[in-house]
Amino acid sequence: MEGSSYRVVFEKGGVYLHTSARKHQDPDSLIAGVIRVVEKDSDVFLHWAPVEEAGDPTQILFKKDPSRGEPSTSEEEPTFDPGYEPDWAVISTVRPQPHLAEPRKGAEPSSSRSSWAFSVSLGELKSIRRSKPGLSWAYLVLVTQAGGSLPALHFHRGGTRALLRVLSRYLLLASSPQDSRLYLVFPQDPSALSDSFHHLQLFDQDSSNVVSRFLQDPYSTTFSSFSRVTNFFRGALQPHPEGASSPNLPPLPDDEPEPGFEVISCVELGQRPTVERAPPVTEEEWNRYVGPEGRLQNVPELKNRIFSGGLSPGLRREAWKFLLGYLSWESSAEEHKAHVRKKTDEYFRMKLQWKSVSAEQERRNSLLHGYRSLIERDVSRTDRTNKFYEGPENPGLSLLHDILLTYCMYHFDLGYVQGMSDLLSPILFVVQNEVDAFWCFCGFMELVHGNFEESQETMKRQLGQLLLLLRVLDQPLCDFLDSQDSGSLCFCFRWLLIWFKREFPFPDVLRLWEVLWTGLPGPNLHLLVACAILDMERDTLMLSGFGSNEILKHINELTMKLSVEDVLTRAEALYRQLTACPELPHNVQEILGLAQPEEPSSPSPPVSPMPLSPTRAPLPPPLPEEVIPQPDSSLEILPEDEDGAWLLARCI
Repeated sequence: MEGSSYRVVFEKGGVYLHTSARKHQDPDSLIAGVIRVVEKDSDVFLHWAPVEEAGDPTQILFKKDPSRGEPSTSEEEPTFDPGYEPDWAVISTVRPQPHLAEPRKGAEPSSSRSSWAFSVSLGELKSIRRSKPGLSWAYLVLVTQAGGSLPALHFHRGGTRALLRVLSRYLLLASSPQDSRLYLVFPQDPSALSDSFHHLQLFDQDSSNVVSRFLQDPYSTTFSSFSRVTNFFRGALQPHPEGASSPNLPPLPDDEPEPGFEVISCVELGQRPTVERAPPVTEEEWNRYVGPEGRLQNVPELKNRIFSGGLSPGLRREAWKFLLGYLSWESSAEEHKAHVRKKTDEYFRMKLQWKSVSAEQERRNSLLHGYRSLIERDVSRTDRTNKFYEGPENPGLSLLHDILLTYCMYHFDLGYVQGMSDLLSPILFVVQNEVDAFWCFCGFMELVHGNFEESQETMKRQLGQLLLLLRVLDQPLCDFLDSQDSGSLCFCFRWLLIWFKREFPFPDVLRLWEVLWTGLPGPNLHLLVACAILDMERDTLMLSGFGSNEILKHINELTMKLSVEDVLTRAEALYRQLTACPELPHNVQEILGLAQPEEPSSPSPPVSPMPLSPTRAPLPPPLPEEVIPQPDSSLEILPEDEDGAWLLARCI
């Protein structure tokens, strides 16, 4: 180490690695360590080591395996696979010694805890992901240029802001336009970039935000700023003064908060209760709730029975009309008949509107022509394995087509969007009447029409609510998903969009939907159903060390392998576990229907899981090449088109 110069420019203790996949970390699974930023010779390194090994930074040798492009690992492997493999290994030649000491020969082998230590040159960093403010310790996940993730660093005593401020002295940290918690890392090399642009002489003015604007809108920024490129980069890439932050890093407070959690609160949930499902409601039991004049009595009790056990198949044709709001729970049998006559006339008047359009007129009505083409294509592939829809000239397909096209006349603003045929198919199968199926479908769409709106604000909100529930229920699982770039939960997009229609066998979908339609025990049981599925798969996801592609592939492969009774039982147990917590955060209570939403103090929009523009759908990860879509899948997520918009399309 003779002749080498070093300087520790940042040091922070209380930075832990969580090495267990358990929901509640035990002391043995928490490795306390020290994070340092060290200037060594002409390079700068980020170094973490356990407290017993966090000695003199001069005693660390940095080595990367050039033969494999993979991290060099110590002989003693850790007993737990955290799901990501470090791209850099640390080889310590000595045991911790006093500052400025020389390395000692014949060093003892490192302990199992020291094998977790790592060090990486700042020039090897590709991105830094910061945790979302929530209900546990703040953490950072470092991704290297090789594509691997280093172990997530959990700051039990705070310090993420201070570390980012220090890193911004040596790096340009640009907030990703798709994810405000992801910082893209660019080296500060003013001599190379500034000289190159200076010779091109593309700029004649100074600017301070071209990089940020370019990352968000490359086309308009390029064409509007070509005359100012040189001067901007000459100024923007200059090394910042001591203590200054990157211009693209969100403002950070000068003073760190007092030592402690960088969180609002930590929720300790009690024991998860045991739940048993009841048998389905039979026709005989239903008739006991029918009073004089055909009015239903004790409706809350009847809904609770449907929630806890579902309906027998022979009862669904009548009961679904009540659950979907087509028939009123309080009306008499005669009132129901009058209502059906009125709705029948209304339906056929709307159907006549598109039926009376001639082929020549339709050629001049691109909107109607587009709806018809899309519906015809979707109907031809909807539940064709079901006997009710199989065969080339099946009348059920014609009914699907007519009902969906009539819905375009009923709801002009929304029209038809792919996925609606999946929601109508089970209703028509059960009701087996064109008019009744249409109005039941309209009732269902009143619940989920926001899922199909172009702005996708409803889907963003639901993904955000799902993430919040999951953070309260299982913070380690959220941390793992964050470390694998899956923390936005976009792999749950199809679940929420069409209410798990493609995840369960057809009979199970009927049971699931009738339970959800009761609105019990709260307004967002479908989010707890999603939490239940993730809870059932958490060990497989975490202990198998899946990356983002493997997570997406595993979720897709769950199709038709789930038991609806097991999922509903777990979802109800999760609800009871949450509601039994006396310190449940108010925003979680709002999701569960236990509290009224607070009045917003400002016109700012609610926080969504990803900072998306109002005109874009949530950005799901692109399908890996090895993930083969199901041949009968209603919706598949396709990569971005040339305009950057994500597309939803049916797999042909």
